[in-house]
Amino acid sequence: MGLPTWSYSSLKTFQQCPRKYYHIKVARDIVDSQHKAALYGQEFHTAAEVSIRDGTPLDPRFSYAAPLIAALDDIKGDKYCELELGLTDDLGTCEFDAPEAWWHGIIDLLIVADNVAYMVDYKTSKNARYADTKQLDYMAVAVFAKFPQIKTIKSMLLFVVSNEFVKKKHVIEKKQDYISSALPSLKRLETALDNGVWNPVHGPLCGFCPVRTCEYNRS
Repeated sequence: MGLPTWSYSSLKTFQQCPRKYYHIKVARDIVDSQHKAALYGQEFHTAAEVSIRDGTPLDPRFSYAAPLIAALDDIKGDKYCELELGLTDDLGTCEFDAPEAWWHGIIDLLIVADNVAYMVDYKTSKNARYADTKQLDYMAVAVFAKFPQIKTIKSMLLFVVSNEFVKKKHVIEKKQDYISSALPSLKRLETALDNGVWNPVHGPLCGFCPVRTCEYNRS
């Protein structure tokens, strides 16, 4: 079985628990329903997109983040909200849902100003304690492929609730390095697909897992 198109979130699911990945992404016999926090995050993303794209005030429910969104809107450059990007296996650009897409992802906000870009991913979790910049790494590779004039990306995870910023600078010379951290996990995923072996992983999130038949799920 060939490797399916992957994303930061799907690979993270496999890393957390291959059994969960199998049911959600391969067998597709279980739906990972969104909990309240995820729905709130989705609503914030939509409100931020509408505000920046249309130049309208931020939804009053998220007024605490209005200064942050206004500051982003003030940055000069071409703005792309909820930008869907894809990568082929040789790190070329393609459409998000193209048959040849090896990786795909959605950038919450990209601002392109000549050969520099500003890339922002909104987070609505309570704080930046478990921040992971690998998501930014993968997206940076896709931006370099889509916009070949860009040489530097100033990237940021923006935790809007706690007003925290996790920043990273990406340069085109290191684009291969940014994707390399995913390769060992992708190799394990490919092996699991070939062998049909999806061993569960016991962890603190087992009680929240939708795979009720797993021996580690006590919910």
